[in-house]
Amino acid sequence: MDILVVSILFILGLCAGSFAGATVWRLRANQLVEDKADGERVNKYEYDILLPLTKETITTDRSRCLHCGHTLAWYDLLPLVSWISTGGRCRYCHQFIGWFEPLMEVGAALLFVISFLFWPFPLSEWLQIGVFALWLIAAILLVILFAYDIKWFLLPNRIVFPLVSVSLLIALAQVGMSPDWTLSLISVFGAVLILSGLYLLLWLVSKGEWIGFGDVKLGLALALLLADWKLAFLCLFMANLIGLIVVVPGMTMGKITRKTRVPFGPLLIVSAVITLLFGTRIIEWYLSSVGHFVF
Repeated sequence: MDILVVSILFILGLCAGSFAGATVWRLRANQLVEDKADGERVNKYEYDILLPLTKETITTDRSRCLHCGHTLAWYDLLPLVSWISTGGRCRYCHQFIGWFEPLMEVGAALLFVISFLFWPFPLSEWLQIGVFALWLIAAILLVILFAYDIKWFLLPNRIVFPLVSVSLLIALAQVGMSPDWTLSLISVFGAVLILSGLYLLLWLVSKGEWIGFGDVKLGLALALLLADWKLAFLCLFMANLIGLIVVVPGMTMGKITRKTRVPFGPLLIVSAVITLLFGTRIIEWYLSSVGHFVF
């Protein structure tokens, strides 16, 4: 049974990752149009290539090659399969498509499978299964935000706000399933204060110099998603730890300087996923280790 579920989730993840990749480019196209309308400088080549994506409607929306603009057929859109069958090149202009799309597809598929295999909560009741389904929706939104922030140092509200909504539903469900909903609700508020409140304070003190307001909103979504102040604290710690692991070697080799922009959103997202799936075990291991050390 698990093999069947894993197989289904892997295929669903590939499809969801393909959707996420297309969504990233459409978000970027709309962002460029808005930036140009606001008088900001935009990359003309990128603007011209992506502009057609903003003119599509729900009924006419079709994926196209970003190099030649050719509308893609259904057999060009099979997740991962189409990319492999053409050697990663456009079937029409033969330009190399790149690794961005297949990495998102495989990444989303693995995230779906790993989430099922290491889900820390029971899946015996419909409400519990519903929470897992909501998590899969949140996971795709996180994949989109991860990719967008990595490429363009921005967390689009068009994705962050839906993520907050889905995370709120997960938090409410977790509170409802808790034997002590009052204590659980307090824990949710504590998580919000730790992950979002701290970043809001940093944003206010630095007037946006140290951290972007997008990270404040992302922190709110992740706090609701974790719905536990202990997990939120662990997520905050791990995000900074991962940041050090990524940044320090780059600074040592001179590839990263004090003026280099490092997106913090992806660090938070990776930390939140690890914390959600393994956080309780990590905390239990730490407490048992400290207990043995002290006593």
